[in-house]
Amino acid sequence: MKYRQLGNTDMNASIVGLGTWVMGGGSIWGKEPDDNESIRVVHASLDEGINLVDTAPLYGFGRSEEVVGKAIKGRRDEVILATKCGLWWHDERGSLLGPFDGEKVFKSLRPDTIEIEIEDSLKRLGTDRIDLYQTHWPAVEPEKTPIEDTMACLNKLKDQGKIRAIGVSNVSVDELKENMQHGEIVSDQFRYSMLYREPEENILPFCAENNVSTLTYMSLEQGLLTGKVGMDRDFGEDEWRSNEDWNPWFKKVNRPKILDMLAGWKGLTEKYSCTLAQLVVAWTAQQRGVTHVLCGARRVDQTLDNAKAGGLELAESDIAKIRSDVEGLGEPQ
Repeated sequence: MKYRQLGNTDMNASIVGLGTWVMGGGSIWGKEPDDNESIRVVHASLDEGINLVDTAPLYGFGRSEEVVGKAIKGRRDEVILATKCGLWWHDERGSLLGPFDGEKVFKSLRPDTIEIEIEDSLKRLGTDRIDLYQTHWPAVEPEKTPIEDTMACLNKLKDQGKIRAIGVSNVSVDELKENMQHGEIVSDQFRYSMLYREPEENILPFCAENNVSTLTYMSLEQGLLTGKVGMDRDFGEDEWRSNEDWNPWFKKVNRPKILDMLAGWKGLTEKYSCTLAQLVVAWTAQQRGVTHVLCGARRVDQTLDNAKAGGLELAESDIAKIRSDVEGLGEPQ
């Protein structure tokens, strides 16, 4: 496993991190996760050198944090623990995001809600500090808390020792710059994959030039880029993978192009003695500006597979070939 420094901190995080959204369960995932297996996934990840574990209160409305808390009990010092704030469902403070798995969820980066969230997260995670505390989504109108106010609250929590470092998620470059004006931002988390490369236009170069670590999510596109989602796979109406606006490549009319491309990389998987998932994660981790790749796992075998990508180094010619093949897909229907 390779490690990279988180911003200017003294924390060296594994380039492959464990994402725990699926551990929260809910209708968006179809089959409910097994909490005991989720705990085994965390343990297996730590055993394989994955020390970056990312969660959030919204993942199962606290369930993911509780599971992670149980899993790291007795192993807290092995973990760079990351969680988030800013998605709120306890009352109607903030700006309505919409219904999410049966709850009204609001975007709220108000200091008063953050101060409640941090205490709830610390309790669920069974710890006295969060290593990386991230704003989950930027505040929006009609109740758009000024970034200056949010950062003042986060800086206070840092001074109190409740958090070690501050990160952001899903922000624009301008929002990232404004956050940086009011305190040290060590990381930015956002969606990025070989099928979703918009961050290459601005956010990735900016982070690379300003020593801001990046935590990419959905880099395996929820399993699509593992080659294991065949033409016979169907998804329920409530499942995230049936949301065509989020990823139209899951549509059956588009899937053959993905499957054909992946099949064409057999020579590469043989060359590197790796799986398709490992090849994709390694490619992602070697793109300019990418420092850490978050990979979700429902089962132990999945996280063991993901972890091996953390030690894989691809030749520049193979990185270029993969990019050429991806760009050759064109636009999905």
